[in-house]
Amino acid sequence: MTPADHPTAALGDPQLLVIFGATGDLARRNLFPGLFRLHLAGLLPDDFRVIGSGRHSPGTDEEFRDDLGAAVRTHAGEIYDEARWNAFARHIGFVVSSADDAAELATAVRHAQREAGDRCRTLLYLSVPPSIAEAMVRMLGDSGIAEGASLIMEKPFGRDLASARSLDATIAGIVPEERVFRIDHFLGLEAVRGLLALRFAGGVLAPLWNRDHIASVQIDVPEEIGLEGRAGFMESTGTFRDMVSTHLCQLLGIVAIEPPARIAADELRAEKLKVYRALRPFDPAETVFGQFEGYRDEDGVADDSRVETFVALRAWVDNWRWQGVPFLLRTGKALGGSRWTVTIAFREPPLTLFERAPEDPDRPTDADRPDELSLELSDTPTATLYVRAKAPGAELRVGRAAFTLRLDDAFPDAEPLEAYEKLLLDALRGDQTLFTGSAEIERLWEVCDPVLRDPPEPLPYPAGSWGPPAALELPGPPGWAVPGR
Repeated sequence: MTPADHPTAALGDPQLLVIFGATGDLARRNLFPGLFRLHLAGLLPDDFRVIGSGRHSPGTDEEFRDDLGAAVRTHAGEIYDEARWNAFARHIGFVVSSADDAAELATAVRHAQREAGDRCRTLLYLSVPPSIAEAMVRMLGDSGIAEGASLIMEKPFGRDLASARSLDATIAGIVPEERVFRIDHFLGLEAVRGLLALRFAGGVLAPLWNRDHIASVQIDVPEEIGLEGRAGFMESTGTFRDMVSTHLCQLLGIVAIEPPARIAADELRAEKLKVYRALRPFDPAETVFGQFEGYRDEDGVADDSRVETFVALRAWVDNWRWQGVPFLLRTGKALGGSRWTVTIAFREPPLTLFERAPEDPDRPTDADRPDELSLELSDTPTATLYVRAKAPGAELRVGRAAFTLRLDDAFPDAEPLEAYEKLLLDALRGDQTLFTGSAEIERLWEVCDPVLRDPPEPLPYPAGSWGPPAALELPGPPGWAVPGR
């Protein structure tokens, strides 16, 4: 059996990575900087080749490499070294292709495979709009490029349940499920993997992780940025499809899963699927859409656009662990901050015995908030446990205090991987643990279907605010944990 037949081939074997959409924003910002970091860390095999592809030629291979080098300098300048980049870039080339014509690419792929030898493992990375994903998959099958290869897919996976099922059926006829890697880069975040450790590696939180002790869960992914030239994508996809059916639901799955038998692909997928089957279909009456003021003035946006740039909703997981606990999800563009946070609010004691200490105006304590565990989904993950504690002084009064775990302080010598680096490395290793399965994707489209069929009218909100007033009121007292700290 060759590595082409076996999804878990040794990383030391030759690897050929074909990237469709290689001149796009994702490739320039994440994929090529991530591959370069893995190369510098010695995590790529010596015989590693990349064929970039797309509809339009970026020029000669040398011009393509120079353009990528400039992108790496911009987005990963702290590790850029011209000599090392040039050595790495020798492994990169470009071949024009499309869903209608891939003959030249198929020839280039077969040539690279022959040069690399029988142990070469081929990965096909589709960084293309969802509208052409299925046609591209069919092209991979018709051209023979997919034979023996693994497939890496970017979200969103379809636009609704019917298109997701059609895409999955097409993929299944060309690439077996054990060689399909559906990327949701939030699952590669260091903080998300750290949440698995907090939940299942120790005994402190496990007894509290249920409806008896947890009052609510907030999954909050606000973004300060606006469109940044991506009006076409926003107009065709919208924030609900782009963020809620993917990133935020995947975070919900990690927060809510039962303990798996082990941390591995089959076990994690099975437990997440159980959560999604218990996830009540989203109710349009508990969903708020928003559109930031000035959105319709952006280039490429229709004058009468009803596309949402903001979503907040209340979700419910109808199982024994989470019955009655609201999961509050919020995300949007042009908001008041970019603080990605999961906040676990614990239940209040049945009786208030202490007076509250007066707040210091320079250090507000959020005294009305319950005890909360706040998990920052940043490049330097932080977990903060907010509790009520006695304020120093003669009176027996309580205020809000915090225990904080900063992983970069706890593990100063560690070398964390950025989300795309981790997922690229896992795909190269054939490890599907942090990738999503087709059954999860289809169930999440079922959950999203009521909102897709009857979307709320987008409410205007000022750029730089925290969304429409109706969204601010959605959680009820004491409101969203972000902003407020």
